[in-house]
Amino acid sequence: MWTIGEVKQQGKNAFKANYFNSVIVAFLLSLLAGGTSASVGKQTSSEEFKAQLFALDPMIIYTLFALLSTIAIASLLLRIFLFNPLEVGGYRFFKKNVETQNATVGIIGEGFSNYGHIFITLFLRDLFLVLWTLLLFIPGIIKGYSYRMIPYILKDNPELSATEVITKSRQMMDGHKWHAFVLDLSFIGWAILSIITCGLVGIFWYDPYKQNTDAALYLELSKNQ
Repeated sequence: MWTIGEVKQQGKNAFKANYFNSVIVAFLLSLLAGGTSASVGKQTSSEEFKAQLFALDPMIIYTLFALLSTIAIASLLLRIFLFNPLEVGGYRFFKKNVETQNATVGIIGEGFSNYGHIFITLFLRDLFLVLWTLLLFIPGIIKGYSYRMIPYILKDNPELSATEVITKSRQMMDGHKWHAFVLDLSFIGWAILSIITCGLVGIFWYDPYKQNTDAALYLELSKNQ
């Protein structure tokens, strides 16, 4: 049985041995995930917002709705066709880095090999996660942990179908979801420091350290498969 201390040590060793490449790839993945969001200005109450909205010209409301819809659709298409393959490539980099401690940034391009298979598998993953989250929030989180290993499995087992990849991830995480959750909680101090420093700690330490640790967890779980 893996321990949190052992997995984190493996991740830290791989991160420190290949620091700059880890920072670059982790930063790219954080951008794909949407990075951090911040609200600007004072909060407006629901009643005030409704009053301001209905006071607008109908054509302005229609234009705003069309613009927001276009942005949402464009973001969805970018995630499906571009960001998901780059996510697979990024995870591939960190897995290789834990194994060799000298992975190159160019490895992220491997996410675009066998593109159709990656597209279908991650599309199904995202669809299932949305459906589970719409059902109830907690089941959505649990399924997120069940599907955690999908990007790694895709490259290590290209012969598996999309549903087989999803099933294998569920099997790998069976009995390990709570332990993985506690592993994530162990990074909360770094996450808070990242917020305090406006993301600087996240870019130069927390994100690449966490990504290498996640890859180390995958390798530990792979030993039992």
